[in-house]
Amino acid sequence: MNDLIATYYFRPKSGVTADFAAHAISEEQTTGTWTDLCTVNDETAYVHAYDGEVLEISPTDGGFITKIRYPYEIFEPGNIPQYLSVIAGNLFGLGKLEGVRLLDIDIPSQLAAVETGPKYGIDGVRKIVGTETSRRPHVGTIIKPKVGLSPLDTAKVAYEAAIGGVDLIKDDETLTDQKFCPLMKRLDAVMDALNDAEQETGRKVLYALNVTTGGDKIVEAGVNAVRAGANMLMVDVLTAGFSAVQALARDPAITVPIHVHRTMHGAFTRNPHHGIAMRPIAKLVRICGGDQLHTGTVSGKMGGSVEEVLSDNKSLTERFGFVRPVFPVASGGLHPGKVHAELATLGTDIVLQAGGGIHGHPDGTRAGACAMRQAVDAFLAGVSAEEYAKTHTELAQALGKWGVK
Repeated sequence: MNDLIATYYFRPKSGVTADFAAHAISEEQTTGTWTDLCTVNDETAYVHAYDGEVLEISPTDGGFITKIRYPYEIFEPGNIPQYLSVIAGNLFGLGKLEGVRLLDIDIPSQLAAVETGPKYGIDGVRKIVGTETSRRPHVGTIIKPKVGLSPLDTAKVAYEAAIGGVDLIKDDETLTDQKFCPLMKRLDAVMDALNDAEQETGRKVLYALNVTTGGDKIVEAGVNAVRAGANMLMVDVLTAGFSAVQALARDPAITVPIHVHRTMHGAFTRNPHHGIAMRPIAKLVRICGGDQLHTGTVSGKMGGSVEEVLSDNKSLTERFGFVRPVFPVASGGLHPGKVHAELATLGTDIVLQAGGGIHGHPDGTRAGACAMRQAVDAFLAGVSAEEYAKTHTELAQALGKWGVK
């Protein structure tokens, strides 16, 4: 099918039938309005070819699930903001609804084919890091404190994490190009530190530099960073926009993976009866060209059901035409004692991103990174973290502080 299918949960207001409410969504998002139109007559009836179509309605959890078909022709191929105007536009303010949530989208290949998708994806990132054979989970960290460190102090933290064994170091979502830590000076300092670490360990570590900025500047910022030696870029997709990811992924000078953060997602995803679920966001990030995306944890601090996280990750990793799979990132309140629960549920094609769970280790960042890697090694060996900790001091200290989930 060439058309896009969107799935919604909705609750009609008292006195409004489910059928009326579902059709109100369909009409509002395509050709309809609140009253009869004098512009539609026999000569202009062709516009009804672009009507949405309610495919099904079924009751669930105090409300209803509906699937709506949006004709291919109503979309401008490649224009993700316009896609969102159709599938997630005025419906959230419709007076006939108490709540409505966009749960999922099935994107036809014709609408996805205009995008490049990820340049690297899971396999490409693994090749850079050197895990394409072992297929082990990646371990990442965020520089802590979140903001305030100078470029040199940021680099010192990055070096300790790299020596300890992480595969990825990223900026926090709030760290961009502030005066206390200018972006290019930070990049130079961190990459020098990571190059030193690589000379000592033989391991390549990625640094996701946060180039999130205005739409008129983000490509220039990304290109300049890559030319200066950046080996990964980071974008806050919901604050910068999907077009920011598109623009970076499309530019031939951006020859590094793109790490996508979902900061602000809770404003859309947290209410189970209103807003936008994570799955449509994940699917749009994938076709826009993100190589990695935060999707949540099963044992962390950000909430969300296990079923949702599993389904969101599947939307990033399952086969979708020619579009490469995206590396899911589990982040938010992780520490070595939670590694087993994450990997047992989410699998090993995952990035385990720990901030406080690394830098809060009793012996510091290097030991914290080492403890996370030891927890991963324990899982891969089929040994409990507690058993493995008997012969691995760093893991033992981490479990002593945080316990096991």
